[in-house]
Amino acid sequence: MKSSSLAIWLDAARPKTLPLAIASIVCGSAVAGWQGRFSASITGLALLTALLLQILSNLANDYGDAVKGTDNDARLGPQRAIQSGLVTPGAMRNAMVLNIILTIASGLSLIFLACNNLQDMFGFMLLGLMAIAGSIAYTVGNKPYGYRGLGDLSVLMFFGWLGVAGTYYLQAGSIDSIIMLPATACGLLAVGVLNINNLRDIENDRACGKLTLAVRMGPDWGRKYHLFLLTGSVVCLTLFALLELHSPFGWLFILSLPLLFQHGKQVFQSADGAALRPMMATMVKCALLTNILFAAGVVLA
Repeated sequence: MKSSSLAIWLDAARPKTLPLAIASIVCGSAVAGWQGRFSASITGLALLTALLLQILSNLANDYGDAVKGTDNDARLGPQRAIQSGLVTPGAMRNAMVLNIILTIASGLSLIFLACNNLQDMFGFMLLGLMAIAGSIAYTVGNKPYGYRGLGDLSVLMFFGWLGVAGTYYLQAGSIDSIIMLPATACGLLAVGVLNINNLRDIENDRACGKLTLAVRMGPDWGRKYHLFLLTGSVVCLTLFALLELHSPFGWLFILSLPLLFQHGKQVFQSADGAALRPMMATMVKCALLTNILFAAGVVLA
């Protein structure tokens, strides 16, 4: 059967989006390492769990948008698995169930390894269940929050605050409020990826009743919002470097500024959704490069 093809399922997992999950774990672990609290085993399990959650979100998004008819011929993005007919809705549901089982196994292993008290264990179990539910409810169900303009906030929370600060906490055993600066920066860059996706498909989403934040703001304000996301991430990293890092290495992230500036300029000047199609990959590269440079600078500082 075509739906059992490894290549088809790898494509359905959308590997080009996975650097976002990797970046959040790398940033949180880098700050923990900077404070002498790095754990390779915790980082590894956190990375596995984050990747599984990202894949679950991608599979659920494929299923939810296909069932609701949002993935259609008018959509400008690449064809998805169910839309193309290569995977049936039933097969996608089964893949989601398997992914949930793997995510729970990985998450519980991480919690039992990293947490030393019942309060932390139950707290992270609850956060894990929220992350699984959030991954599915973005487009699946009668009232998916991605269709009401709440996807941006969700991405900021899960790829920023929870991904970075949570990874830090699991290794440090406590939380330092300063971690919220790189956590917010990482989250804003991840939101930038979502915003490109939503700006590209704004016309089709509006026609299908998918009221993303881009649809609610309109294309002009959506492009201005994109510049805010890029600028906000740089401001957060700059504040962290000024307040916490006393080494030139702490400013390595500024090497990504030319790419961020060029990308922001192209988005702002783009004429329509079709012009934004190649910019998704560029935004992912911007996010990954900025976060990796920041993490490297923190480790070297």
